[in-house]
Amino acid sequence: MTGTTETQKHAFQAEVNQLLHLMVHSLYSNKEIFLRELISNASDAADKLHFLALKDDSLFEGDPELKVHIEVDKSRRTLTVRDNGIGMSREEVVENLGTIARSGTMEFLKNLSGDQRKDSRLIGQFGVGFYSSFIVAERVEVFTRKAGLPAGEGVYWASEGSGEFDLGPIERETRGTEIVLHLNKDEDEFLEPLRLKTLVRKYSDHISVPVMMAADEADEGKAGEPEQVNTATALWTRNPSEISDEEYQDFYRHVSHDFGDALSWTHNRVEGKLDYTSLLFIPERAPFDLWQREGRRGLKLYVQRVFIMDEAEQFLPLYQRFVKGVIDSNDLSLNVSREILQNDRTVDSLRKALSKRVLKMLEQLAANEPDKYQRFWDQFGAVLKEGPGEDPDNREMLAGLLRFASTRSGDSKQTVSLADYVARMKEGQKHIYYIIADSHEAAAGSPHLEVFRKKGIEVLLLSEVVDEWLTTHLHEYEGTPFKDIGKGELDLGELEDEQDKKAQEESDKTYAGLTERIAKALEAEVAGVRTTHRLTDSPACLVIGEYDMGPQLKRMLEAAGQSVPDSKPTLEINPQHPLLQRLDSEKDDSRATDLISVIHDQARLAGGESLKDPASYVQRVNRLLLELSGDGASGKNKRPAAAGTKKRAASKKPAGKRKSGD
Repeated sequence: MTGTTETQKHAFQAEVNQLLHLMVHSLYSNKEIFLRELISNASDAADKLHFLALKDDSLFEGDPELKVHIEVDKSRRTLTVRDNGIGMSREEVVENLGTIARSGTMEFLKNLSGDQRKDSRLIGQFGVGFYSSFIVAERVEVFTRKAGLPAGEGVYWASEGSGEFDLGPIERETRGTEIVLHLNKDEDEFLEPLRLKTLVRKYSDHISVPVMMAADEADEGKAGEPEQVNTATALWTRNPSEISDEEYQDFYRHVSHDFGDALSWTHNRVEGKLDYTSLLFIPERAPFDLWQREGRRGLKLYVQRVFIMDEAEQFLPLYQRFVKGVIDSNDLSLNVSREILQNDRTVDSLRKALSKRVLKMLEQLAANEPDKYQRFWDQFGAVLKEGPGEDPDNREMLAGLLRFASTRSGDSKQTVSLADYVARMKEGQKHIYYIIADSHEAAAGSPHLEVFRKKGIEVLLLSEVVDEWLTTHLHEYEGTPFKDIGKGELDLGELEDEQDKKAQEESDKTYAGLTERIAKALEAEVAGVRTTHRLTDSPACLVIGEYDMGPQLKRMLEAAGQSVPDSKPTLEINPQHPLLQRLDSEKDDSRATDLISVIHDQARLAGGESLKDPASYVQRVNRLLLELSGDGASGKNKRPAAAGTKKRAASKKPAGKRKSGD
């Protein structure tokens, strides 16, 4: 730096005083970010000089190697950030350091047009990063000279963060800007070279300009010599054809802090209406906090290779929270701290583009590497099922990515796609049939499946907590509607022949008295009773209304303390079952009541529900077992148990009256 000449006092713009007050009182959530801001501004200055020198290389003044230097002087308690970029003139110093939100980049961009704008690689609007220096410094000095101006037109600027700043001319041989921070008494950590190097690698590792610091004393022969701290090579800015799989995997582990590998990734550069680069990874394994919806998630956000935010959750929907990676954009408007993105159309557009990019990556994985996609589904399928409710614009694409267990697969593994299901549908089948239960075993053993198994119709078996949420938002797939076989009356349409329909009508008439008897006994529990043709082996099942809330979702809401609407299911009975035959001929009202209650409770259990009064159910079953023991399966009301009791009683004559042949 060069000694100053006479300086003059100048007043800050009114808004700057307010800003400095906020800065001193920690506008930033983390003080360390001031270094990122200063390095970023230095990188801006280097980018500007590089661009302008394309037309006039004399601006390099014989020094074309653009760098940023960081120096510490513990005795003076100063931290210096110096660059050999474009520098500033007196007018630019007043304009950029004396007024609000003026880093100079905005004015520079206004002078560009057409392809120049793309070639310039400028960062864009960054707000007022320079003023963040006053979070850690009691006084800030700036020494600068604009490239191309004579040495005598250097500028000195200084302020203590109050309402004024000093400004004066200096003699400065080198172009560029040098910022000297006189640190506060409690900011000793920023005088430690190791701490500063850690911050450079954290926030500025991938900017294109080398950041130099003195080598550690441990480096024999190099102590005190400048060494490059950052890599200055942003992987995502390189051509994908030049990057090896090993480099991608190493970078994935860097951004995700995962010890394993990435399952797949997509690397894209987009230019046009939006200008951004994205590098997105799908992990091989789900993290432990996947289901903590408030947990850490999001992409690393860079603006022209300068790190802005570690977990930018604005760019992906919540159901894609497993995605790791980087987005680097020039189009974002950042607020004063660069930490919170303004809600603007650019963010929304990037979110839509990136979420679709992830889905396309998964589509390609499913089409080209189905085994690898199955590994993804086993880890993250339940999260992806949240998608149709959160991302209606991509609902059809998401539907194609879903996988289910079904009555055809024979096990709980979710391998059946909707495309596979539709391709196997029976001739005349109009719906995609599914059933929801609390477990795969409960779904696979549901009595609702009996008629479907009889007719060879495939049914999807849904047993995850998220499944009822999924089906409330996913109503069809490529024009074929979904149908919950546990809701509403069963109508198989063309899959039923006339003989089936006629048999159902006759059954309704024949057993009208039986349904009335059961309905009267269960009027507090069910909305109604009807005969059914959906059962072949079970005596009865419960069916909820077509538009009623399912029991799984109802239990979830109740557990969360929310009120749910009251609704009663309908009891459907199989009148051909021996228990119903027995009930139809039962004359004892007390025994009939017990039998009706047991049939209803069994239907609840088969549907995956719990009993309101398990003890009463056990008592009824035991009572019926004792009363009806020995009864055959004919369903006739012969009560053989009672007859057997009479025979045994007759055979037990008093010993003294027995004949010798007895």
